[in-house]
Amino acid sequence: MVPALSFDFLKRLPKTDLHCHLDGSIRLDTILDLARKQKVALPTFDRTELFHLVYAGESCTSLDDYLKAFDITLSVMQTEEALERAAYELAQDAWAENVRYLEVRYSPLLHTREGLRPSQVVEAVVRGLRNAKREFGIRYGVILCAIRSLGPESSLRIAELCVAFKNRGVVGFDLAGSEVNNPAKLHRAAFQLVIDNNINCTAHAGESFGPDSVHQAIHKCGAHRIGHGTRLVESGDLLNYVNDHRIPLEVCPSSNLQTKAASSWETHPVDFFVDYGLRVTINTDNRLMTDTTVTKELHLCHTHYGWSLQTIKEIIIAGFKSAFMPYREKADLLAEISAELAKVVAPTALPKG
Repeated sequence: MVPALSFDFLKRLPKTDLHCHLDGSIRLDTILDLARKQKVALPTFDRTELFHLVYAGESCTSLDDYLKAFDITLSVMQTEEALERAAYELAQDAWAENVRYLEVRYSPLLHTREGLRPSQVVEAVVRGLRNAKREFGIRYGVILCAIRSLGPESSLRIAELCVAFKNRGVVGFDLAGSEVNNPAKLHRAAFQLVIDNNINCTAHAGESFGPDSVHQAIHKCGAHRIGHGTRLVESGDLLNYVNDHRIPLEVCPSSNLQTKAASSWETHPVDFFVDYGLRVTINTDNRLMTDTTVTKELHLCHTHYGWSLQTIKEIIIAGFKSAFMPYREKADLLAEISAELAKVVAPTALPKG
């Protein structure tokens, strides 16, 4: 029998968060504070009511429904000050649960309503993360997201930003947004530009659409990692390819349940993925909308699937291995984390009586 691991025990373990959206992870109190300062009209200024408006919960019916809450967060994230603060606080929250390496993703084009240039958006976010690293020591990388529904031209603009900010905080390119009727292959030019410039790329795929979405992300676009990949389980052939080539999956279990990418913990394929040997990383997706942390996700998986401490250690190591980080830096960090984890032993149950 696997010894029960407490939430606090898992919180103390070093971790990564490789799939974390800035506009989905802003603090609730920060939204309220920024709205008052910026004179933004929120649907409500009651904290509890606002939480229920942004929290996806069980009432969420789909990914498109899940994405509606971003209208609220984005309304207060249109200034450099707000973006810098949101990025800093996200890193602070991650550090508080011992996330040693954080990759923050967002689409600069969604923060230009009030006149900010996309480059100003990127600079503000990097500034916030740099300040957090200076203060806490957390390592970070920025992933810039193209949005499927905005079309290939806008994706190319994001790819150009990745090239401009390479080695200046940006470590990767992502394709996000609704997969239905927005195939990844339409955005091949953007992926090709970042790959030509030796930049990492990932793609949301297999979340609200079947395994063909994952196939396109890998074989048409050259994605180095897959965001979610829940429906990869529907194609054994592609699943084996992903496994053989050690393509990491950025799995966000609670988020997948809310968007109905999976109908329950029992039917979510993450336990099978881990058992089969895929390179699985566990992430938050949107800390606010899903009301989660990496610790919470790991604890839920431990509770539902009975993952042992050894399994959780292997998943943590997979997170560090999958980081969009220079190899030498990654190797040093991996050695440090591996040595730290080797000293951690599972708590033993006290004898009764």
